Amino acid sequence: MSFKHAIFEKNPLILLVGILIMVAIGGLVEIAPLFYLESTIEKVKGMRPYTPLELAGRNIYIREGCYNCHSQMIRSTRDEVERYGHYSLAAESMYDHPFQWGSKRTGPDLARVGNKYSDEWHREHMTTPRTIVPESVMPGYPFLAENDLKFTHISAELKANFMVGVPYSEDQIKYAETDLKAQLDEDSDDFDAFEERYPTAQVRDFDGNPDKISELDALIAYMQMLGTLVDFSLYNEKENNR
Repeated sequence: MSFKHAIFEKNPLILLVGILIMVAIGGLVEIAPLFYLESTIEKVKGMRPYTPLELAGRNIYIREGCYNCHSQMIRSTRDEVERYGHYSLAAESMYDHPFQWGSKRTGPDLARVGNKYSDEWHREHMTTPRTIVPESVMPGYPFLAENDLKFTHISAELKANFMVGVPYSEDQIKYAETDLKAQLDEDSDDFDAFEERYPTAQVRDFDGNPDKISELDALIAYMQMLGTLVDFSLYNEKENNR
């Protein structure tokens, strides 16, 4: 047995070939089963694609670099769960391109920030952060309330997401502009159709100015839905019953 092992030790070329064969076998064992799976992410009840307004808000969130200071991934350690809530599930990021997990936090994690604060709180916080959190180092973004939201390309945004696997329907893509406006006004003639396409979406004027569709409308709509789609009480019950 030792003689056979010596063959590999004394012949670098044979050793290299042996390593390549073992790595190839290991790779096949790990990778081949994935070709027979539709998805490696477990589906979770409640998850849905972003509404056009939420998607526009997410684009602003990325544009302003919010991910540099705020992650959207709660680790499964006790201190994280006690502070932020249930640890993040892979399915919660299944429609994110790119995902916003992050690797650094200057500010708190935002995976469960949805409905934690009022729209008024967000408006004030985005304008002058230190009036809400005195020790905050976050810059203010007062211009978001002044900037008109540019959404003439929102149908193309949904179509691009569809091409990478987000299950938007033809109607959702076709009526994206209409749905974006309808989410800001429940008295809109298009509200019923919007609600049918996005049944769990929050509908209201988010920036406090019904005469204007602003970038702040979109950003708050996005932040107010984070972590609200999954009913984590069901998961907590399962874990408590173990």
